[in-house]
Amino acid sequence: MYDLLIKDTVIYDGNGGPGLPGHLAVQGERIATVSGKASGKAKRTIKGNGLAVCPGFVDIHGHSDYQIIINPQAESKVRQGVTTEIAGNCGSSAAPIWGEAAEERKKSAKKIFGLEPHWKTLREYHQELIKEGISINFGSLIGQGNLRSSVMGGKDSAPAEEELHQMTREAEAGMKEGAFGISAGLFYPPGCFTGLPELVALGKVARQYYGIFAFHLRSEGKEIIEALGEALKVGKEADIPLQISHLKLAERENWDKIDAVFSLIEGAQAEGIRVSCDCYPYPASHTVLTSILPKWAVEGGREKMLSRLKKPEEREKIKEDISRQHPADYWESVVISQVFWEENRKYEGQKLSQAASSEGKETLNFTLDLLCREEGRVTAIYFNMSEENLKRIIRRPYCMVGSDAALRADHGVLSQGRPHPRAYGTFPRVLSKYVREEGILDLGTAIRKMTLDPCRKLGIRERGELKAGNFADIVIFDPLKIEDRASYLEPRQYPRGIEYVIVNGKITVEEGKHTGERGGRILTRT
Repeated sequence: MYDLLIKDTVIYDGNGGPGLPGHLAVQGERIATVSGKASGKAKRTIKGNGLAVCPGFVDIHGHSDYQIIINPQAESKVRQGVTTEIAGNCGSSAAPIWGEAAEERKKSAKKIFGLEPHWKTLREYHQELIKEGISINFGSLIGQGNLRSSVMGGKDSAPAEEELHQMTREAEAGMKEGAFGISAGLFYPPGCFTGLPELVALGKVARQYYGIFAFHLRSEGKEIIEALGEALKVGKEADIPLQISHLKLAERENWDKIDAVFSLIEGAQAEGIRVSCDCYPYPASHTVLTSILPKWAVEGGREKMLSRLKKPEEREKIKEDISRQHPADYWESVVISQVFWEENRKYEGQKLSQAASSEGKETLNFTLDLLCREEGRVTAIYFNMSEENLKRIIRRPYCMVGSDAALRADHGVLSQGRPHPRAYGTFPRVLSKYVREEGILDLGTAIRKMTLDPCRKLGIRERGELKAGNFADIVIFDPLKIEDRASYLEPRQYPRGIEYVIVNGKITVEEGKHTGERGGRILTRT
């Protein structure tokens, strides 16, 4: 007798083909059969009545490193069909981390989440998750920024020989403990201070353990061609598979570089460099507000940055550098997403220019004042991308789907602020907007980009495909009704149309509601 029988459905197995009528049986944590005929009895039967069944979605680019501890039910992820998340992206991971970098991270985690992380290694971090149990499968990359800040702090210099050796040694330890590779956030400190030799050295370590190197490029705007070329050099010299994170072209004056970007990627593929990318289905980005600051202003860490913002002469120089980078109307396209002091919450959801006007201040002065009051911990949404480019990127055969978001919930600390709607709606949005409404992708292809493709890229076996013997990570949804409900104005809304989500054979979402099951596993690279 099966534990679960899912009858009368249209099965999309994850390979990219059209759906086929059929039935699927689950025994324990694994798929027992996938067939055109329903045979045998089961303890529980779900009648699909023509609903679509596919593998659970794999979020190849997540940021739930700390949020998964606060909300192990992983509500905004699993309720949009995500059964696996890979965190530790953009150069920042929960582990490994040590020394002054760990102390600074503790301060931020306590300030933002009320957490006090106590681990150093990836194994210790994994044990923390196992102890509580989690509702989705969870794996991690090693943040290059973690390694650098733990060894060198926020210095703008090349590492000494012993410093680089310490970074590679800790990277190797993390890979042995199951990391899927290394991520770099070259747009942010301390990654922005990193040179090519350091990246290649770390890439060679990850390559020895069959990992990948995920890149948040040094520039996604004016210098994107040079930044992409840098990542491709790392891929070639370290002989490591690359994942270009959330591929985009920011700012209107750079939108026409899209064909040059595709040519670079596809030329590299023709040369044997194993490069792919991911994207999220929204024409607005989301990141820290400190990203507007010049590189020299963030050197040395948070305290030095804040000191510079408070000194009149240095603040004027910062303002001059920012003004050279961004025209006056730029601030009309930047919306404050989240702050952490109660008196500043009134600005959440406002454009920077609007918030500044309400205080009778010039926009840049207001922005820098806000960063000082919030100790730099402000996030914002940037409306700076082309919808047409997004459609072209997501159609590329080497492009997968990643949320670039941490999990959220409609209660507690994770309900605060106005997060980017991608936290709640990424995967349903692809299936509703780009499949059903606009026909940019067919349903089978879209599902493959969210299931089997990321599993193959990461080396995750026995997941991402509906076939006998694989783990039973399954989504049952209505392709005619599925939709993301989260918007920029009202982001804290779960999607419609996802009826069931099954993680390792356990029904975790039933009729759109979380059941409380915590059947997820820690996934490690083998």
